[in-house]
Amino acid sequence: MDVNAAVAAAAAIAGVLTGVIAMLAFRWSEREQKRPTRTSLHTDPVLPPGVDTVLSVLRSSAVVLDEGDSVVKASSAAYALGLVRGGKLAIEPMLQMARDTRRDGEIRQVELDLPRRGTGRGEALAVSARVAPLGSRLVLLLVEDLTEARRIEAVRRDFVANVSHELKTPVGALSLLSEAVMGASDDPEAVERFAGRMQIEATRLTNLVQELIDLSRVQNDDPLEDAEPVRVDELVAEAIDRCRHQAGTKQITMAAGGTADLHVWGNRGQLAAALGNLVENAVNYSPARTRVGIAARRVSAPGGDLIEVAVTDQGIGISEKDKERIFERFYRVDPARSRHTGGTGLGLAIVKHVAASHGGEVTVWSSEGQGSTFTLRLPEAGAARDRASQHPDLDAEDGQPTTETSPYEPFPAPEVLP
Repeated sequence: MDVNAAVAAAAAIAGVLTGVIAMLAFRWSEREQKRPTRTSLHTDPVLPPGVDTVLSVLRSSAVVLDEGDSVVKASSAAYALGLVRGGKLAIEPMLQMARDTRRDGEIRQVELDLPRRGTGRGEALAVSARVAPLGSRLVLLLVEDLTEARRIEAVRRDFVANVSHELKTPVGALSLLSEAVMGASDDPEAVERFAGRMQIEATRLTNLVQELIDLSRVQNDDPLEDAEPVRVDELVAEAIDRCRHQAGTKQITMAAGGTADLHVWGNRGQLAAALGNLVENAVNYSPARTRVGIAARRVSAPGGDLIEVAVTDQGIGISEKDKERIFERFYRVDPARSRHTGGTGLGLAIVKHVAASHGGEVTVWSSEGQGSTFTLRLPEAGAARDRASQHPDLDAEDGQPTTETSPYEPFPAPEVLP
């Protein structure tokens, strides 16, 4: 009996010890699971409430970094700019700013020029970067793209400088000529000569002011508010009438063809000004006893037919380097010839804005010594949507209008106008 009692007592004691050890092991396991590990601190950071929603609606590119410089959150714009690659911030100056802000808690801001991704050109992206602490562990980086704003500011600055220069030239000439007239009051021939020059400069000044007004109107107004179907043959006839005197003086033959039964949709006044500028340039830059042709045709394109109006001359042509800039305001291929013809350098800029605001484009083909062809492409008036729905299988490449056109046979032979 004593032996059995001893065995039972020993078994009971062993069971109690096993239970105590199991309970302690379970408590220790729970404590270890609840304890934050080094890995969880770095890989599972939590954004403060509402921050994720705010970042998703910001226009700026947003990146949130943890204390290990890993990206916790990044907007799609940040990836598009190339700020984030492989889960890391790829711009070293911004990364250093984030580290400094994490260390001392100060907000920092700087403007940087970043290389543009995916291009072989030397262009750069101008950005403004602002870094601020976000809670005790995170850092917020906001990047705003300033490239377009800087470009617009440069264009505005150049425009003001060019306008000042262009206005100063005829105004200064008028001042000097008026003094010359006063000094030659006793010489009728000199007075007549100076008065003629004053008329030329006054006309140049008037043309410049008018084209500045036209350019401002084209840029600010919506031409489709007063849009209507416009006959192409009427636009061509008006452009030819506008330049008939200059062409007659230089014995230049003007011809037109293919314009019947074609209509474009837009503001008649702006379209007439654009085509008139193209024809006037062709006449002014053509040698005497040459030919200027205006021709039109309908071409198929995805989304609806287009009307092409091409103006061809046999003038001096345009070099490759000048073709990239001829649509800039105040840019002149030949400044000396522009002074002789009274050109302001705004005509092609007006054509470009009119074409763009009407949903079209203007392109140029040119070869030095052989002439140039300017092609104005505009949507055709009428049921363009119906035509597009009737031809859903139209191949985009086959329907796309050509970019360059030969200056001698762009269209069927035009009819010479009297």
